[in-house]
Amino acid sequence: MTRPGDDAGVAGVSARTAVIVESLVTPAAAAAARARLAAAGYARYPRIDLGSYQACVAPDEPDLVAAAARAVEPSVGFPVVAEQVRAWWLGPGDYVLAHHDPPGRFGLVEVVVDLSPAPAAAEVHYRRRGQLYFVMPAVPGTAAIVERGPAVTSNHTYLSHRGPAAHVVRLIIGFVPR
Repeated sequence: MTRPGDDAGVAGVSARTAVIVESLVTPAAAAAARARLAAAGYARYPRIDLGSYQACVAPDEPDLVAAAARAVEPSVGFPVVAEQVRAWWLGPGDYVLAHHDPPGRFGLVEVVVDLSPAPAAAEVHYRRRGQLYFVMPAVPGTAAIVERGPAVTSNHTYLSHRGPAAHVVRLIIGFVPR
């Protein structure tokens, strides 16, 4: 049961699904996606008060979006369609703050697919009413599926300068009921 202002989402669905899907993407598929995203081009996000990262100008990853949709539907129990697709590249010193991500921004269900070449110390934190309730580690090939209600925000933690070669590539897909 949800209270007014809690996590009631579209059609009364609450933010209750938060799972990690291992091996959603193979290393070869992730490498190919990274190459396509790099070819499409990245642009530095200009507001350091909200985040420091690079966003892909035009991510076009229909196969990855379809794979994510196939993973989402059994988790949430209804068919979905992608509403928004973004790709972010985070290097040493990069981060994304929670107030960069207003609740409901991506729709009902968010999938974050880790396309990184190697594990890194840069997690995705999900908060409900400000309290941490789910963490996605930076593990290549995995995905997080999180239902987003109006009280749920996320942030991408700081990637340390200690690993100057480290970087994280994430495809972020917002799904809504079909």
